Amino acid sequence: MKRILVLLFGVFCYVLFLATFLYQIGFVSGIVVPKGIDDGTVVSGFQTLATNVLLLGLFAIQHTVMARLAFKRWWTTIVPEAIERSVFVLLSSLLLLLMNWQWKPLPEFVWRIDNALGRMLLYAVASGGWGLVLSATCLINHFDLFGVRQVWLYFTNREYEPVKFKENLLYRWLRHPLMLGFIIAFWATPDMTQGHLLFAVVTTAYILVAIQIEERTLVALHGEEYRQYQRRVSMIIPRPPRLAE
Repeated sequence: MKRILVLLFGVFCYVLFLATFLYQIGFVSGIVVPKGIDDGTVVSGFQTLATNVLLLGLFAIQHTVMARLAFKRWWTTIVPEAIERSVFVLLSSLLLLLMNWQWKPLPEFVWRIDNALGRMLLYAVASGGWGLVLSATCLINHFDLFGVRQVWLYFTNREYEPVKFKENLLYRWLRHPLMLGFIIAFWATPDMTQGHLLFAVVTTAYILVAIQIEERTLVALHGEEYRQYQRRVSMIIPRPPRLAE
């Protein structure tokens, strides 16, 4: 029964992540979902700024702290190791949904492109960014990244083995294609409002800081193999493989 419950919990967290990920696409793009980044009641500028920065900060703190090795070692003395990643995914999804719910709009335009072709091109670029995010997770090991592999191995009574470092496809061009995908998706919009700009600036700044922290974790996990990879491959700006060798 315990193994079944662990599996069901992991699957629930994954399904919630998928729903949240799809909602984020609509939220940032301002399409399909009931509340996009520019929707909602306009309140005072200070209140809006404080609320939005706090919401982004909560996600950044949770995401950064819970991904650290020292925290994981402590955390798995409290929660079963098999669901550690699923709990991380669950809390990340809930904080994103909280942000979507409580986000305050700043609807003044920084730029707005009315040309139909221009709008279509920017939406295509944003779609490419989201596609890059999803593709990058699959190249890492999508189901391990979101906790499903861990609960499945526990359910089938098999030992968990960490995913080995692999340098393939996108990862031969740059070390963090997933983060690049997010940056593209957040900035590629024909309707850049002040609120959207705030979101894009803060998330981009967090991504650049988070990459530095993540790099230290990866060096701790993979040692000299990853140090050599750092020397050969660009961090976030793609370059031809021949220049990364």
